[in-house]
Amino acid sequence: MSDDHRPMIECQAVQKYYGDYHALRGIDLAIREGEFFSLLGPSGCGKTTLLRTIAGFEGISSGAVLIDGKHMEDVPANKRPTNMVFQSYAIFPHLTVAQNVAFGLRRDPRGKAEKTALVEDVLKMVGLSGYGGRAAHELSGGQRQRVALARALILKPKVLLLDEPLSALDRKMREQMQVELIKLQRQIGITFVLVTHDQEEALVMSDRIAVMFEGEIAQLDGPEALYARPANRRVADFIGVMNFLPARILAETDEGARVEVAGLGEVELPRAQISRANPEDEGVMVGFRPETMTLMGPGQIHYQTRETGATIDEVVYYGDMTYYDLRLDGSARLDGRPRTVRISMRNVFGRDVQDVGTRTQLAWSPGSLVLFR
Repeated sequence: MSDDHRPMIECQAVQKYYGDYHALRGIDLAIREGEFFSLLGPSGCGKTTLLRTIAGFEGISSGAVLIDGKHMEDVPANKRPTNMVFQSYAIFPHLTVAQNVAFGLRRDPRGKAEKTALVEDVLKMVGLSGYGGRAAHELSGGQRQRVALARALILKPKVLLLDEPLSALDRKMREQMQVELIKLQRQIGITFVLVTHDQEEALVMSDRIAVMFEGEIAQLDGPEALYARPANRRVADFIGVMNFLPARILAETDEGARVEVAGLGEVELPRAQISRANPEDEGVMVGFRPETMTLMGPGQIHYQTRETGATIDEVVYYGDMTYYDLRLDGSARLDGRPRTVRISMRNVFGRDVQDVGTRTQLAWSPGSLVLFR
């Protein structure tokens, strides 16, 4: 999806109060036509409330919501060009698959044969061809989720709203359905807006992600930028795993900063690797992801530019990956506290899993660091 797509959904200074509780705090947001967009955040951050204001199930206290360029102020939910798939799927157990999918067409003036053809087309779209006559209660969780999708898509909305639709599935089925939803969205080309608290799900599925805390958008970015360059420490801590080490700024220039990092020493960091949106009371910290540093084997030479001595404190084996907790040499220099960091290593052929207590070297590059100040 190109950046020049026009906005399909616009939220302009949207505020939402429930009595004294301030649920949405001045949300400004433009979701592009044909985009797979995710609202990501912990429970209670406002993401579902925002989705429901777009759908029309919740009114707003002030501001404006526009869909396809039209103000939605007086437009009820059933008149908006949106449809919603709920976490519970809301499948009618006493109806067949076809009857569930056709439920939204009950007031449609088209004839029975045309409606039947539409149901067959949308079932094929979601991979349920031949399931129309099956009873809904006979379906698996993944199949019920597809029925809910088909029922929403048969009305051909301009926007499909997804309220944690995969949360009830087991891990393997959830991962399979993530890929299928991506393919489906590309196939039909409409705007998808997903609410999720699962960081991995948002990173896998989305063109862009809005990370929300306490009714506000903390960062809006593409998955790669969000993961590699979080705007502040709170976003960094929420998205995946990030190690944090105390740091001290030695000098600043227009190009960046020279920084002393506990356990890593002095580094030069360019402006692109410096976040200025960090609460002052957290102090200066440097963060990096577990996979950006490499645990060296005996006699191994690595492409990364720096090496740091460390001791292995813990080893956690996951089959494809091994996670190591390392105590860095010299990490107590800045504040007197030894620091432990977590490193992930893929278990490839010929790479042995190292033992707890082993002295080792950690290879790394300054390009993997982000300064939070």
